[in-house]
Amino acid sequence: MIRHCVFVRFRSEVGAGERAAIYAGLGALVGQIEGLLTFDSGPNISPEGRSQGFNDGFIMDFADAAARDRYLPHPAHKEAGSRLVAALEGGRDGLIVFDLEL
Repeated sequence: MIRHCVFVRFRSEVGAGERAAIYAGLGALVGQIEGLLTFDSGPNISPEGRSQGFNDGFIMDFADAAARDRYLPHPAHKEAGSRLVAALEGGRDGLIVFDLEL
């Protein structure tokens, strides 16, 4: 299984409603893309103060690397990802992606 972790810095003017809509669009990919198993999102709640401004994020679980690799170029991912990137500080510079093999 692949755990796809994405940490983001939303622009200050992006409110909770827009964030929720972006996450809903990403969550809707479960069932649309074969092998995308789960989606969870939310704000960072760590008390450590080490988030470096990446105060929101989401995690997707894929059945395997092949499923993750199908997701990356998928048109539905491109559409949802574009909406996310448009809402971030610095566009693509406002996110970190980290994949773990479980």
